[in-house]
Amino acid sequence: MSDKPTKIRKTGKIRNKLLLYIVPIVVIMIIILIAIASTMSKKRMTELATSNLNSSISNQADNIVAWLNKNLEYFSTAKQSIEAANPDEAQLQTILDGFYGYNSDSPEGLRIGTADGAYYKATESTLEEANPTESTWYKQGLSRVNLQYGTSYTNSQGKDVISASGILNMGDESIKVIAADVTLDKITIIVNSGVKMDKASSFLVDTNDNTILAHRDTALVSTKIAEDNGDVLLANVAKAINAENYTTKQIGDYVVAFKTITGTDWVLVSYIAQDVIMASIKELVNYLVIAGLIATILITIMILYVVSRVIAPLAGITKSINAMSEGDFTIDVKAESNDEIGAMGGKIAEFVESMRHMLSSISEESEKLKAESEASDSVSRSMFDASQSQAEAMQQLNDTVDQLALAVGDIANNATTLAAVVADTRDNSVKADESMKETVKISQKGREDMEKLSHAMDGIQTANTKLVDSINEVGKASEEITNIVSMIGEIAEETNLLSLNASIEAARAGEAGKGFAVVATQIGKLAQTSSESATNISNLIEEVHRLIDEAVGQANASADSIEENSELIHVAVETFDQIYENIQASNDCIEEMIRDVEKVDDVATNVAAIAEEQAASADEILATSENMVVEAKNISKHSEDVANNSHELAGTSDTLTSHVQKFKI
Repeated sequence: MSDKPTKIRKTGKIRNKLLLYIVPIVVIMIIILIAIASTMSKKRMTELATSNLNSSISNQADNIVAWLNKNLEYFSTAKQSIEAANPDEAQLQTILDGFYGYNSDSPEGLRIGTADGAYYKATESTLEEANPTESTWYKQGLSRVNLQYGTSYTNSQGKDVISASGILNMGDESIKVIAADVTLDKITIIVNSGVKMDKASSFLVDTNDNTILAHRDTALVSTKIAEDNGDVLLANVAKAINAENYTTKQIGDYVVAFKTITGTDWVLVSYIAQDVIMASIKELVNYLVIAGLIATILITIMILYVVSRVIAPLAGITKSINAMSEGDFTIDVKAESNDEIGAMGGKIAEFVESMRHMLSSISEESEKLKAESEASDSVSRSMFDASQSQAEAMQQLNDTVDQLALAVGDIANNATTLAAVVADTRDNSVKADESMKETVKISQKGREDMEKLSHAMDGIQTANTKLVDSINEVGKASEEITNIVSMIGEIAEETNLLSLNASIEAARAGEAGKGFAVVATQIGKLAQTSSESATNISNLIEEVHRLIDEAVGQANASADSIEENSELIHVAVETFDQIYENIQASNDCIEEMIRDVEKVDDVATNVAAIAEEQAASADEILATSENMVVEAKNISKHSEDVANNSHELAGTSDTLTSHVQKFKI
């Protein structure tokens, strides 16, 4: 595993991130709601203002119509009374004087003009006409029988008035026109007093010539409006009147409503400034902004409280994960909730407990492996020492056999000489007896050495068997460690899968689930670390397996060599027994030869044959001894290899122990 340090990223709190994402969204939503409420309120207030303006102008128009009809009815009644009475001039004057001052709206009373220029009025009336036929009211009255209102004009008193005039039927052929004047001041009062909407204004226009009949600004009364008027409002009103477009509309900065006056050619115009309508909207917007700020603060506090309560367990889980990533498994993870965070804490607690158990098992198996490796090392050292002793014994045996071969050669030579030179038989027999005695000693020594070598080989074979058993135990322990490491790998894979599932659930949760994504990432890193550790341990176990296999192979080879050497040694022992018996027989023959010189020829022949047989046996023993020396060296080499493998196994065990000791359980 690489020791390259990883760059630690700066981490922040999930609570702050959630607030950073949620609060701007809440603020934006509140701003949008305020904007929507303002727009809808503006629209609603405009509609309400338009409705109120239409209602107000309808009320004003009704008042004007009622007022006009009341006066017109009064004037018509007076006209009908005069027509019914058909009075003479004196009676007519009396009637006119009776109507003077009776109607406050027309204090001058009635007046009559004839086609021949006669002019009748109340005595107290100040209305003078030099030629009534040239007057406006007379001309307007000639066109109708019933009384009707005409256009406005300025009377002889200089007042702006409108006249209700019509033809007076007196039963004669003369044309008479009766009229009554109503001042525009009265109409202006009615128009202005009839406005029911606060801060709204109205004016009355005669559509015949676009003359203003009533206006709050008295300077505009009796003036004409046109489309080229410098006042935008009056110019657009004139344009609408000319087009007879009397729908409510916005003109400039005003909302304008139109209403025709029934029975006249008049149009009542009522208007109100947009700023007046929007004043309440601006106040409402201010209230909404204040309410939005308060709501934002309250929502932020609520979100902070809720988020803090919800993600509080994550702090402990994160701390536990950081501790696990540093190899500390002494932590105690508690699942304090029954949601995904609680489930995550529970799974982490299970993982910690599982890791504790596995690390404890690995540590125990590592100790066992170390103990077995030490035992193997001890056995291999004993076997190496025994093989060294065997090699030395075999070398000594080789030297002994070499000497034995020389002795047998000497015996053969002596026997030949004895057969050839009978005369020197006694001397040679003495020498032969001495040589034979020496041979007996050497043979006895060789026999004892071979027995020692046989016992040594039995000890080596027993030690080698123990070594093989120890190595097999080490193999079983390494297999258990391999199973544990595999289980760690599977748990790491399950943990990685759990991390992947947590990341997927965090992604599904969107922004609110990014806190889970941080925890899932930490778990993934832990799983990756555990997987890498498991991989390293697995590699070490594989190396241990390889070393164990090599050790087993070397031990088996040593066992085979030992078995072959044992067989050779047993053969050598049997050969030495034969040599000893032959030498003993030779010794008996020599003694018999000494006692019975007469039989020297026969004995010499037998001795020569025996000597030749002994020479062949000595050569065979020498070859066997040389093979045993080679095998002893091989055993020594194999024992040294086993010792080295035991050292390597001990080193691997120490490495495994050091890896396990990185974890705290």
